[in-house]
Amino acid sequence: MKSKQKIKSPCVNMCNLDENDVCLGCYRSAKEITIWGRSSHDEKREIMAKVREREKNSPFYSE
Repeated sequence: MKSKQKIKSPCVNMCNLDENDVCLGCYRSAKEITIWGRSSHDEKREIMAKVREREKNSPFYSE
């Protein structure tokens, strides 16, 4: 069985929460930022899926 690759934090050191408590730098909620360090691999994958969705819906997103 292959070991799970570490999931890197999406933090870009531009912390600025919007009115919904979502960081405009990494697109994580304040709660997700707080629990990141003690989250399991699967929980981090779930957070990253939400991050991708939020980023796509952001007015700053471009492909």
